[in-house]
Order: sequence, then C-alpha cells, then structure tokens
Amino acid sequence: MTSVANLTAQYEGVMIAPRRGPGVCEVCLNFTRGFDRCFACSSIPSQLDVVAPISYSVAHEQLHHALAGYKRLEGLPARRYTRDLAAILWRFLARHEHCVAEAAGARRFDLVTTVPSADRDRDARHPLRLIVGELVGATRGRHQRLLACSGVASVPHTFEAHRYLATRALDGERILLIDDTWTTGANAQSAAAALRRAGAGAVAAVVIGRHLNREWHQNDLRLRCMPRPFDWGRCVRCDPIGAADVGLAHRHAA
Repeated sequence: MTSVANLTAQYEGVMIAPRRGPGVCEVCLNFTRGFDRCFACSSIPSQLDVVAPISYSVAHEQLHHALAGYKRLEGLPARRYTRDLAAILWRFLARHEHCVAEAAGARRFDLVTTVPSADRDRDARHPLRLIVGELVGATRGRHQRLLACSGVASVPHTFEAHRYLATRALDGERILLIDDTWTTGANAQSAAAALRRAGAGAVAAVVIGRHLNREWHQNDLRLRCMPRPFDWGRCVRCDPIGAADVGLAHRHAA
C-alpha cells in the first residue's frame, strides 16, 4: 500500500508553505502591499481564532489542479486527487494540529467538521467530507457534520453570518474546521459564525490551499523567494523563522 509520505512526495516541489512576516496578511497569509491584513480580511468580521493554510495554491499550478479536480472531475482522476489531498491533510495534521490548537488557546480539538458546499445537493456527496470523515486517520474519529446550508440568500465570496446553520447545539467544544481552498475566507468565516452561535469554544481553520495568482502585484517574485522544497517539519503557526523568510522575500520583490 502506498504510504502517506509517498503520496505527498510528488507535491513537495510545488507546495509553498506560507510564512508570517511583513507584507503578509495576519489572518489568511495572503501577500499584501505592506498592510497587516489583505482587503478581504479587512472587510470580513473575523470569527476564527486561527487560520492555518498548509500551502499556497497558485492558480493553474499542480496543487490548484488537484483542489479543483477532486470535486469537479469524475472517475479515476477524481479519486486520485482525493487520495492525494487526504494524504496532504493527514501528514500536516499529524505534525502540526497541536500547533494550531495552541495558537487558538486550546489543548486539543474535540471535534472536526468541514465547511459545507453552497450547493445543498452537492454538499451531501462532497468529497471533502469523505476525506475528513473517512480517509484521514487524524480526523475520522472526531468528525461530525456540524454545519448545513441555511438557504439564506447570499452573494458568493462575501461574509454572511447566517449562510450556515449548526446541526446541533454545542457546549464549548473546541472545533477544528477544515476547508479545501481559501480565496476570500467568506465561507470559512461564515461557517465559524454559525459554530459560535451554536455554542462552540475555540474555532480554528486548517485549509489545504490559500489561493494566489502569480500575476497580482509582485506575487511571482515573492513566491520564487519562498523556501523550497516543502518542509513538513514547519508550519505557519510554529515556524520560528518564518517572518525572516517572508521579510527576505519582500525585500527581493521590492
């Protein structure tokens, strides 16, 4: 049987671990023009204690194709992408879930859930729920479907506190929220708002890919200055020298 390490090895040359520092959004790790928060995170009320992207997902590159393909394709290609993304999430959480929990002020996460699809029919069979609830050993025992679409009309990519409803009341449970891609963060923040209304304690999000476009501003230069290959021993929450790495990238890009 192929190991998690072998499945993730093919992505190590293309995955780019976000690092905190100057010119990086303090919430979602997007690149900024020197601001503490990107435009989206400045516009959306933050409901999450911590956001931890595993990697940047650069438009039209390998991780982006996997994140799009696992839910849009069918048959063997979709299954392969699903398997690969499950391996990436499992390997990251095995090493760094405790880092995310500590950053959120929690000893551990009691429950794990996913951000629902905006399409109710699609949500019932969304492969992210398969990944978190069945394929990833680090999450399957704690996974519960805690969120559902409310049916409230909302504009895509904008925060809507009532976009989702909790499926049951919570009593201070610490929740790890999983999503595949972070673009504006509106869906994850809306999901966290529903969890908090239901009574959740700490709520943190781990996302597989933080979407970026190379063409925006000086993103290409900054991405090329980021450390390669991907280091599974470091994450955006525990990396003690991440700020220095990003600062170096920012100076090269300026």
